[in-house]
Amino acid sequence: MGATKHVAISFWMGVLALSPVSAIAQSYPNKPIRIVAAEPAGGTDFVARILAPGLAGSMGQSVIVDNRATAVMGELVAKSPADGYTMLVAGMVLWLSPFMRDKTPYDPVKDFAPLSLVNRSPNVVVVEPSLPVKSIKDLIGYAKSKPGSLNHGSGGAGTAPHLAGELFQTMAGIKLVHIPYKGAGPALAALIAGELQLSFPNANSADPHVRSGRLRALAVTTAEPSVLVPGLPTVAAAGLPGYQSSAVFGIFAPGGTPRAIVDRLNAEIVRVLNRPEIKERFLNSGSEVVASSVDQLASTIKSDMTVLGKLIRDAGLRDN
Repeated sequence: MGATKHVAISFWMGVLALSPVSAIAQSYPNKPIRIVAAEPAGGTDFVARILAPGLAGSMGQSVIVDNRATAVMGELVAKSPADGYTMLVAGMVLWLSPFMRDKTPYDPVKDFAPLSLVNRSPNVVVVEPSLPVKSIKDLIGYAKSKPGSLNHGSGGAGTAPHLAGELFQTMAGIKLVHIPYKGAGPALAALIAGELQLSFPNANSADPHVRSGRLRALAVTTAEPSVLVPGLPTVAAAGLPGYQSSAVFGIFAPGGTPRAIVDRLNAEIVRVLNRPEIKERFLNSGSEVVASSVDQLASTIKSDMTVLGKLIRDAGLRDN
């Protein structure tokens, strides 16, 4: 009886080993892989072009960067075969768009398989130098004494600097007026010109203006201090406990991609990201590498959709 049971178990193990999913995972990859990213010279394109050669070298296949319009990237990858040959580099807009639009052509949770967090770009709280505040506590106190009198600007509704500002005013119990501009550059120019009183730009873009004295930096928005702005305290430590905000990028496969392929891609991506020269390239571009597990990216998305999703809805933010 024991021998019969052993033969039966061996038989079914053999059948499972030859299943289509197992066979695909064992032969993967056997053709070129593509990474879908937004238009050239943008943040997702930068990420894709760093990852592509590193992945190609270890996976034995060409890895091609496929630049597409931001508006169609998500739908394109969501509808691609779940076989590990298509990946997507995307930022928060991928999982926050459903809160800002009546319809999106994909489900940010069901239609994508998280692979890894890639990098994080901290924002900084900067003010126009004539504003009589030198700390986060000063800023909150001043804003409370003059509700609705302070303008904060960003490169558009729903961008990371915009959401950082909205989260700040909600948690601080103050009233700021948001003014959207057509890009981060014009928003910074408006702040320097005195049209705005404060903003929450990317640390890298704000740095030269802070160094020149045209802007005053009060704090960094990440949970921990950032090497990109040494010596600058976090917003949480400087007067608003619990606050954290940053722009993050992740990399995804289509939903339903076999777990064995997801795990292989995660291991390869993390290996590339953890190279010292790769970390240096990201730092030079104004962001920090955050090579992560699959579950860490999934957890980040869940947290953003809970916290920032509610913020977007409560503030009535729309991007139609």
